[in-house]
Amino acid sequence: MDTASNDSQDSWNRDTGFGANDRRFAFSRRTSSKQWQEPPHTPIPINSDDSAKPLLSRNMSSINIPPGSYFASESNKFCSVKDKSSDKLSVLSLAFTILENVRSGNRYMKRLFLMISLNVLYTTAELAIGLLTGRIGLVSDAFHLTFGCGLLTFSLFAIAASRSKPDHVFTYGYKRLEVLAAFTNALFLLFLSFSLAVEALHAFIQDESEHKHYLIFSAVTNLMVNLIGVWFFRSYARLNLVYRKAEDMNYHSICLHVLADSIRSAGLILASWFLSLGVQNAEVLCLGLVSVAVFMIVMPLFRATSGVLLQMAPPSIPTSALSKCWRQISSREDILEVTQARFWELVPGQVVGSLTLTTKKGSDNRQTLDFVHGMYHELGIQDMTVQTEDA
Repeated sequence: MDTASNDSQDSWNRDTGFGANDRRFAFSRRTSSKQWQEPPHTPIPINSDDSAKPLLSRNMSSINIPPGSYFASESNKFCSVKDKSSDKLSVLSLAFTILENVRSGNRYMKRLFLMISLNVLYTTAELAIGLLTGRIGLVSDAFHLTFGCGLLTFSLFAIAASRSKPDHVFTYGYKRLEVLAAFTNALFLLFLSFSLAVEALHAFIQDESEHKHYLIFSAVTNLMVNLIGVWFFRSYARLNLVYRKAEDMNYHSICLHVLADSIRSAGLILASWFLSLGVQNAEVLCLGLVSVAVFMIVMPLFRATSGVLLQMAPPSIPTSALSKCWRQISSREDILEVTQARFWELVPGQVVGSLTLTTKKGSDNRQTLDFVHGMYHELGIQDMTVQTEDA
């Protein structure tokens, strides 16, 4: 039995390109003891008959995985996803799933769905009036609002999908969808700021007497709809918000989205009012101020979301603390070198770390792994992977 098992293991190693002395599978991955009640787990060697050996045995350099079992399940999963995507009813099933999540979700999901519904009704009415009356300004504003409704719908989809559990394809789950939705909203607001600056420059070049006053009614109605959204998400109406979860980042982006649209509508109303009073360059001044205001309120969110998506060092942990841990680990006698150290935020509030150590040949890794895991767990790194290599 042992001979057959070893032959199967060697055959699998040759198929996957790993040699008999390859130690790329010798690692330790633990979860923070602060987050879970269960004790951290360490990979158990294949030959578990000898209890005197440490949990990371140096003569075992591979993991005995049945050939084709995991990859076969993955291929079947991809095939099933492809078949479902080709079904005509997949869109309807997705819509019904989102509606079910909204019905059973929290109050912010229900408020977001109500706000999207109001925006869709208003956008449809504005587009219809613009097409019937031939007002290009109304049609252009309707397409702008349609794009904004699409982004808010994507935020709603991200909230619903993030509640799904991790699977074999998305092993970390779907929480990062909310970060991606927040980044998309921030990118849209930066584009809105740039377009307002271009519009202000255009108003400075052309005669302001050609200002379309029929857009005042549209701006007032849009302002009322957006103020309802600001009231719905008033808890997130702050610039420098501390993100403890991924949904905080998403809700903050939604609040900034409707707030920026409100500022834009208010700027158009003020510009028209000043023009009616005969104030020179009123539209240029109002649109310029709105452009700067939108840029200022969205930049903190843009930096935070891009930092998470680019897997930058977690801002919640000081760089000096990570450097101190590096020095303490390097000072141990059984560790020759720390070859790689990577730390990033999977989502706000969940830090992931990966460490590769070069140890002396013949040394026991049990105490080293306990020391490393304990040190980084105190910093708040919940998911830590440590890999050891012989010198």
